[in-house]
Amino acid sequence: MHREVSVASAVRSARYALTTFCVLWFVLQSIKLVIAATLAPFGDEAFYWQESRALAWSFTDVPPATAVLIHLGETLFGHSLIGMRSLFLLLGAALPLGLWQIARRESDAGAASWIGIAWMLLPLGGTLGVMAMPDVPLTVAALAMLAGLLRIARGEARGYAWLGSGLALAWLSHYRAAMLLPGGLGLLLCTRGARHWWRQRGFWGALAVGALGLLPLLLFNRAHDWSGLSFQLVERHPWRLHSGGLAQPLEQALVVTPLLYGLLLWALWRNWCARKVSLAAAVLAWSGLGVAVGYFVFGLVGDELRFRVHWPLPAYLAGLVALARLLAEGVGSRPYIVASYTLAALGCAGALGYLAAAADPAWAQRLAAHKAFPYNFVGWEEVAARTRTWLEREREHNPVLVADNFLLGAELDFQLDAALRVYSLDHPRNVKHGRAPQLALWQRDERGLRLHHAQRNLLLVVERTTGSVGERDAWQQSLCRRVVDLQLLDEMSLFGGRKVFAWYRGRVPEPGVTPECDTQVLQDHDPRQPQQAAQRYQRQADQGAGIIAGNALEQGDAQTLGLETAGAVQRLLARDVPADLFRSEFAELHRGQVGFGVKLNTGAARIGEA
Repeated sequence: MHREVSVASAVRSARYALTTFCVLWFVLQSIKLVIAATLAPFGDEAFYWQESRALAWSFTDVPPATAVLIHLGETLFGHSLIGMRSLFLLLGAALPLGLWQIARRESDAGAASWIGIAWMLLPLGGTLGVMAMPDVPLTVAALAMLAGLLRIARGEARGYAWLGSGLALAWLSHYRAAMLLPGGLGLLLCTRGARHWWRQRGFWGALAVGALGLLPLLLFNRAHDWSGLSFQLVERHPWRLHSGGLAQPLEQALVVTPLLYGLLLWALWRNWCARKVSLAAAVLAWSGLGVAVGYFVFGLVGDELRFRVHWPLPAYLAGLVALARLLAEGVGSRPYIVASYTLAALGCAGALGYLAAAADPAWAQRLAAHKAFPYNFVGWEEVAARTRTWLEREREHNPVLVADNFLLGAELDFQLDAALRVYSLDHPRNVKHGRAPQLALWQRDERGLRLHHAQRNLLLVVERTTGSVGERDAWQQSLCRRVVDLQLLDEMSLFGGRKVFAWYRGRVPEPGVTPECDTQVLQDHDPRQPQQAAQRYQRQADQGAGIIAGNALEQGDAQTLGLETAGAVQRLLARDVPADLFRSEFAELHRGQVGFGVKLNTGAARIGEA
């Protein structure tokens, strides 16, 4: 009788877990859909979109999978945020279902459901798929490889097909596929039950299929001076010991949430201890620890400047399946597990909330005073709208559109739906992020600009606030040596000055020619200083040019600033200006901010055409 009650209780518990899993899955996908439909493209994401419009066997920064998925998504659903991200959302939604299926085979339905829930509560796992990034197909590939290895460990021949297809997809997704290999190699060399796989034709067939995914990447690099491999293996990493890598466990504890991070490492360790008696435990231990420890060691000599906290994500797939085995056996402290899930839920809610705030200008404005300001997600719609206005105003000059760095160029290209070709100046940022070789291949860099459009008028959009202060100053001073007859047209300050853009008119230099430099037009101007604004207007008036001043300011500051600027202009001109010849003009830019302009006619000169 007692046994029947225990079985009935276990069945009810499994049903409760499965119901919770299904409800959470539906709610999470709904939230991710809303965010994906409103969140502006991340800078790298916009560049991958550019690659989707010029499909190739590979690219200098990543293999082709991300671009292909974006291309297929927009083919199915049209050019939009959802179109670009649609297939990534689907893959992200499929991951917890696939993880549930794998865990179900290794444990039971109840434990598998709780493992699927844990993945969705994991901040990195719960948000995966919101953006069109290579980590989505790479994580799907890692899950397929894990499923294949576990099937092979049970003697299932179809496991080789899962392993081969997962390995091929990994190579097609990112160079970081290489970090999935050390754990597998350790398994094959150090585990008695896995050594005989070397003698199986299915295993070599899986490796051959995986090599097909590597082939496009190698062929592309061979045809382009190994530029992609050179950046990933040489230029990007210092290859010398540094202390930055020591912080990686702390970083992972924060992004995974501390209690769940400890729980996953404990589960992998328990399976490591059981690796000699269970081939499945050996597969999980080597797959998880191989990635986690591998990235820690690599972090001691590798890149510490770029965002990297998402790199070890595949390790947690194996960690969760390892945890499912322990939960099914009743191992582990229930209060600790409950606390781990609770803290992870708060972490995932915070991550989703941050992305939702980045998608809302009002909330982004509130974050502007903090380090958490979502710089790479905001301001793109505003700068694109102002650029459209300037393209219309300059239509008679038929200007070429040029951005000062590749991220701004990609964002403008996306917002304008590739209506015209956007070029990028040779900004240091292009080199830092490994995009300069790809821009050169597309002939969208300065060399391509000069080659195809020498002496043609251009409209240059500059992102004044990118990089450090020293880098900004040096870059600003170099602009007049890159563009002929550079003239400042407009400025826009967003989010309390956290993002500042400027628009310039000029001409494309001849190839090999360095224009004469007039640094006066490159001086940074504080939009909150009316005297500086007036001096800029006076200089433009002396040149007989019109200027649009559109500085985004808080609603309460704008009118006062307009009046102060008008007074400063009159003092500079040393004359009274009739009221009918002067007015301040305002236009709402977005919630809580306006653009202001001063229009002042003095003889033939037009100052501040708003």
